[in-house]
Amino acid sequence: MLPTIEAAVEAQLRARTGLSAAERRTRATLAAYAMHAAHDAKLTTAKARAAFKQRFLDQVDPDHVLNEAERNRRAIAAIKAHLLRSRLKGQKKRRLKREARAAEARA
Repeated sequence: MLPTIEAAVEAQLRARTGLSAAERRTRATLAAYAMHAAHDAKLTTAKARAAFKQRFLDQVDPDHVLNEAERNRRAIAAIKAHLLRSRLKGQKKRRLKREARAAEARA
């Protein structure tokens, strides 16, 4: 049986870092908490949040013809739609994973 892409990537990461996936997640979480303990999260994420919002402002009104209130209203709706699409994608992926595990267990 050929290893999956995920298994191959995991093996490469383990060989390079010497850490399991769980240990890498814990290390990343630790680093995030340390950063947020030392810095204001609003300041450290300000540029990213502004770029994220600008993406949707440009999406809903690329020619900048709408008034600011309408642009913002539409951008908020576009952001909500984006987040819901992401949520739906995750739900589907988790369901398929559960179904695959259940099928393996039955086999």
